[in-house]
Amino acid sequence: MPKIKEIERTPNPDAMRFVLAEPLTNGVTRSFENSGEAEGDELATALFSIDHVINVYYVDKYITVTQDGKAVWSELLRKLAPPIREAKPQLDLAEDEEVHATKEVQETDDPRLQQINQMLDEQVRPYLLADGGGLKIIGLDGNRLKVHYQGACGTCPTASTGTLYAIESMVKRIDPELQVISV
Repeated sequence: MPKIKEIERTPNPDAMRFVLAEPLTNGVTRSFENSGEAEGDELATALFSIDHVINVYYVDKYITVTQDGKAVWSELLRKLAPPIREAKPQLDLAEDEEVHATKEVQETDDPRLQQINQMLDEQVRPYLLADGGGLKIIGLDGNRLKVHYQGACGTCPTASTGTLYAIESMVKRIDPELQVISV
């Protein structure tokens, strides 16, 4: 059973990050945007059964829970703690192959997408993870790179402005014609 070491605020006022004493997964990222996606995942299902939970994102020793903005955190945290403490480590999970990029992106021969994904892995995703979230590349539509924010980043006002602008600036070094849009 994981012990909660800390509960941290994220840049998103509607998301909190739980830091565990031991890893829940062995580097495998899990991202759920609704209870339907959480089917088969005990922890995410338990968290979605709590009113106001709209997103669950976890990897290693970190669990981020996002609420709809209608709950008082002090009350919600008391409800979230028991299922997190009761969660069983899942150290044998296989990575969701599409957690960071769609199959289309992974299988592309477009060198721009390959460079962008590598750049995100090295320069962006570690910082988003530190804030309780992640980023998935959906694909290229002409000169528009479609990305999807995960976890705390999904509903964070900072992600749709400052972070998106920073990502677009990096992407433009690879191809000055590209625009980045969040979907």
